[in-house]
Amino acid sequence: MQRCGWVKDNNPLYIAYHDEEWGQPLHDDQKLFELLCLETYQAGLSWETVLNKRTAFKKAFHNYDAQKVARMSDQDLDRLLENPEIIRNKLKIYATRANAQAFLKLQKDYSSFDAYLWSFVNGRSINNNIENYREAPSKTDLSEKISKDLKKKGFKFVGPVCIYSYLQAAGLINDHEINCDFNPSK
Repeated sequence: MQRCGWVKDNNPLYIAYHDEEWGQPLHDDQKLFELLCLETYQAGLSWETVLNKRTAFKKAFHNYDAQKVARMSDQDLDRLLENPEIIRNKLKIYATRANAQAFLKLQKDYSSFDAYLWSFVNGRSINNNIENYREAPSKTDLSEKISKDLKKKGFKFVGPVCIYSYLQAAGLINDHEINCDFNPSK
């Protein structure tokens, strides 16, 4: 199997994430919310660290049920700061609740988060035809635009670099290497 050059062959979670999720067009609101949360946790850390803690995060945040996360109390969030299985950054943990609240409002305003997000690319993935993953930018005008809009709507930890990574992961931008067997444009 030919995979993108960034995939670490020594971590089965990394391989499964690349092969089954990364860059595949995603339209499920709950999964889009989960992925956005995971991307916000990555700020300043490696994606591998986040993936290794993904199961614990899902448990801590009610399987990313945005309704339940939005209703979490300060006490609930403070208890998570004692959970060694997750990334215990208070700002990121509290941002998860703020993002759930903003996510729910956005869903109401746009009928779905999916409709909102995919409207930025007219419902179609942007294929960058990357030969080497190092060619991919860390941010673009599109990620800047979405980042600004999300921040205006109350989202936290959604800078343009985080959002570019999110767009790649959710398949709005296809940055799979052209020789990758998992490239959805093949």
